[in-house]
Amino acid sequence: MADQRIWTVYLSGEIHTDWRDQISKGVEDAGLPVDLVSPVTDHASSDDCGAEILGAEENTFWHDHKGAKVNAMRTRTLMDSADLAVIRFGDKYRQWNAAFDAGYAAAQSIPYVTLHDPALTHALKEVDGAAMAVAEQPEQVVRLLKYVIRGEL
Repeated sequence: MADQRIWTVYLSGEIHTDWRDQISKGVEDAGLPVDLVSPVTDHASSDDCGAEILGAEENTFWHDHKGAKVNAMRTRTLMDSADLAVIRFGDKYRQWNAAFDAGYAAAQSIPYVTLHDPALTHALKEVDGAAMAVAEQPEQVVRLLKYVIRGEL
């Protein structure tokens, strides 16, 4: 009897490239039973959600604090229900939230894969050290998922 399980994969990190779309297309093309979830990837919405929903703040610290807390509700809930996470680090922007997500995944025993250019290997050595795998391309993530889910190379 075939396993009918739907895997939930949380896609965290860098929002300035199409890596999520590449993984989504690869998962679809491979016919993998995967539900991809992620944080809000619209930068302005993510930054302003707390103040928009809970009220404006004059002080930028409290504006950002509200947004971070609202986003954390989504992130933690989705990560806690994920079977695994893929955490992407880009080279142009500092993804502090991705580093937090890697630490959160590790603390919650959620297996995660890091995805980044080899030029970032030294800077991410601790994050990579706790990862179950380190990928350089979205296609490698799709192949990892295919193997983990189906046991197929």
